Amino acid sequence: MTQGQRRAFDELLPRYGVPYAAQPLNFAAVFGRQAPTVLEIGFGMGETTAAIAASRPDVNFLGVEVFMAGVGALLKRIDEQQLANVRVIHHDAVELLRDMIPPDSLAGVHVYFPDPWQKKRHHKRRLIAQPFVGRLASHIAPGGYLHCATDWEDYAVQMLEVLSNEPQLANSCAGYAPGGSNPIAQRPTTKFHARGERLGHGVWDLVFLRR
Repeated sequence: MTQGQRRAFDELLPRYGVPYAAQPLNFAAVFGRQAPTVLEIGFGMGETTAAIAASRPDVNFLGVEVFMAGVGALLKRIDEQQLANVRVIHHDAVELLRDMIPPDSLAGVHVYFPDPWQKKRHHKRRLIAQPFVGRLASHIAPGGYLHCATDWEDYAVQMLEVLSNEPQLANSCAGYAPGGSNPIAQRPTTKFHARGERLGHGVWDLVFLRR
C-alpha cells in the first residue's frame, strides 16, 4: 500500500465503509436514500467504480474488495470526487452475498476482470462458475442485470457457457455484448483495459438479465 492508500483506509473507511455483519443490509439506511443499488465484486483500484458512480448519481454503488490497497485507493477517489453514492465493504464477496445481500434486491452486479486463474488446474477457483452464479442471480431483482468482463478468451467462453445455462438469467445479446456498449450496463475504458488493447489482448463483455 502507498502512504496515501493507507491513510485513506484508516481515515475514510469509517466514513464510507460498511462493516461486515451476518445480517441483511438496509440499502436505504446505508446510503441515506431510496435508489437502485448495484454491487461491484472485486473493484481492484476503484477506477471503474468511481467513473461509473460519477456518471450515474441516481444509482447507489456498493463495492466489495478483499485487498486493502484497492480499498484505500477507492476510498481516496470517493473523498476526492465527493461521490455520495458509493459505499465500500472490505470483505470476501461470497460471504457478503450470503449474509448481507437480501434476495431479489440488486438492480445490477458488476464483475469486471476477475482473477482468470489461467493455469488449467486452477480453473476451479474462478469466480464465475456454479454454484456461485446461481446464488448471485438470486440476489438480483427481476429485470436487473449481471455485467461481466474479462480479457482472457477461455474465461470468456466459460463465462458465456455458465451464464447461458443459469435458468434465472437470460442473455441480453446474441453472445457477447459488443465493446461493453450495451445500453443496459455501460463500462468506461480504464487504463487496464486500454493497456490490454495496446498489447493486443481482446476484451469480452457479457450482459445477462434476471428473468
